[in-house]
Amino acid sequence: MSDQATRVSRLKSWAKSIKRDVVTVYFAARDPRTPLGVRLLAGLVAAYALSPIDLIPDFIPVIGYLDDLIIVPLGLLLVLRLIPKHVLDSSRERADCVLSRPRSLLAAACFVAIWIELSVYLFTMLIKLA
Repeated sequence: MSDQATRVSRLKSWAKSIKRDVVTVYFAARDPRTPLGVRLLAGLVAAYALSPIDLIPDFIPVIGYLDDLIIVPLGLLLVLRLIPKHVLDSSRERADCVLSRPRSLLAAACFVAIWIELSVYLFTMLIKLA
């Protein structure tokens, strides 16, 4: 395997682990066995990681992606260390279960078709009103 293929493989593996950790932290934040302060921090980290809104917008060159590459992994690392081990283990199991479920491309295509149809309908209604 070439050096570049190895890097791409490692990057994909890292991205998968980040995704798993975000879902794990989400479940840990909702677990009543997690201490309240850790639950709040876990909720903030999970919400920030899943939110489309960033502290630094992505359209700003280079700096825009720093929060995705630094803030989220550091927040996850901190929260994962603070979560009690038994809660972390059960949250990881739940995350693995959720992430292993098959995704339906047909369902995604149906949702896209519905949004397109709705957009066309609204556009034609707006034209009729004008």
